[in-house]
Amino acid sequence: MTDNYLNVLEESLQSKLQIMAKIQEYNLYQQEIFQAQDVDLQEYDKYVDKKGALIDELMALDNGFETLYRNVEQELQGNRQKYAQQIRRLQELVTRVTEESVTIQAQEARNKQMVEVYFRKERSNIAQNRKNSKAAYDYYKSMSNTHVNSSQFLDSKQ
Repeated sequence: MTDNYLNVLEESLQSKLQIMAKIQEYNLYQQEIFQAQDVDLQEYDKYVDKKGALIDELMALDNGFETLYRNVEQELQGNRQKYAQQIRRLQELVTRVTEESVTIQAQEARNKQMVEVYFRKERSNIAQNRKNSKAAYDYYKSMSNTHVNSSQFLDSKQ
């Protein structure tokens, strides 16, 4: 029975690695979006949604892993030699999951910085456009209020 639990734990970690690889792929797509000349926010949002679904899957796998591990933990502690090879494989997979997690966190931090820079630039552009529009509006408004009549002349005889 414990062998089956250990196999399920291993499969869970393998699934987690596959999901993490997909998240990394989506992170790269998001990075490419913000490195492009024309940023497509709808495309970016699409990848955010896809990553959200994958993160939900990771959370479910984590919860299942923890529950399953609690079921076999005492058996493993008591029979470490019997399950040494499987425990070693699980430890290697956990190490890989941890490394991938660090990689994803670094990608997310870079993408977050790119998003912040993009929106700062866009806010600045919007502010500049507002200033330009206001200046143009004020100019046309002031010009429409001046009633210069070229047909008027001054009678200098008296």
